[in-house]
Amino acid sequence: MHLNRRQFAKCVGAAAGLAALGPAGKAFAARDKEMNILCWEGYNTDNVLGPFRKAFPGVTTRAESGTSDPDMINKLRAGELKVWDLINVNQPWARQQLFPENLIKPLNKERFLPYFAKMSPEFSAPYPLAFAESGELIGMPQRYGPFSFVVNTDKISRETAEDQGWSLFLDPKMKGRYGVLTYDNWNVIHLCMTAGIDPFKAVDDAGVKKFTDTTKAVFEGAKMLSDDLVAMNTALINGEIDAYFTGGTYTASPARFDGANNIRAITPKSGPVDGKGGCVWIELTSVVNNPDGSPRAEDFLEFVQKGEIAKAVSFAEGTYNPVSQMGDPETFKLWNTAELDAIQWDSLGEELKRSVDFSVVPNYDDLLKIYTAAKRR
Repeated sequence: MHLNRRQFAKCVGAAAGLAALGPAGKAFAARDKEMNILCWEGYNTDNVLGPFRKAFPGVTTRAESGTSDPDMINKLRAGELKVWDLINVNQPWARQQLFPENLIKPLNKERFLPYFAKMSPEFSAPYPLAFAESGELIGMPQRYGPFSFVVNTDKISRETAEDQGWSLFLDPKMKGRYGVLTYDNWNVIHLCMTAGIDPFKAVDDAGVKKFTDTTKAVFEGAKMLSDDLVAMNTALINGEIDAYFTGGTYTASPARFDGANNIRAITPKSGPVDGKGGCVWIELTSVVNNPDGSPRAEDFLEFVQKGEIAKAVSFAEGTYNPVSQMGDPETFKLWNTAELDAIQWDSLGEELKRSVDFSVVPNYDDLLKIYTAAKRR
């Protein structure tokens, strides 16, 4: 299952780059003087790594950004367990794969549980998926966001889009007026929702037929396909399209921060997953079960809880997202009005209530074949 939420992300090494790491499995000396992070883009920026290097002088800190959660997880399975000290992926993987496969190890509860108390209400309970079923703390949440679709509110009002939800893209009047942002994994999830199917439960034959028909209809009605969020936002701003299928705060935020407040991520008011039509991704950062792990891993994980560093993660170059640490009033003050508007803070709480947690799609491989064939046509 490929989570192409960030297909445009580039595999890059921060600072000196990962070429210096050598082959996977190479033994490292003095691991207290180095720390390696496998992550989504943002944690690999100088705005995040620079302050950490200053706080821990002499520690060589490197990061590599991935293109999908499974790709990063497979690196650990393939022998790179001895390379990485931290892994940053989305919420289902820690509990469902990483921890059961001994690829990550529990965090020190005494050290990290107090940070949950200052997080936003959705996480301060604390967040259940940060724990293994057996009770161990296995990851810390930070960035998150609703992910459904995006409209130009000058053409389609927010109220209309929220009320109509996914059926908007089956409306004959919308033919030739929307694009599809081809983040394949998310497209499969959202096409299920458009078909009235819960993607996170096994799909029967009737459901497969609905998915097939819906996928065909959505692609036939699309004016453009692209995996580039900038191209999709540009088309929306220029009036080439009025909406795009698959998107959220994450994809709309750059346009909004540049002043295009008419570009808005939409979370449907209702849908097929326990009445909800939206889906939210939440990143968890975990300590890799490296047999020669760096003691600096938990230091970094604690470091990014600091307000100014959480803000740097939130406003990493390219896209902007809320972070769980915004529940702390002192941290929240670091965002100005324009930045809050870019991440649609005004409706975030409401949208989260309409969203279910991103999870594994049981029928993904079969549905992806149907989706891929329709996309090619």
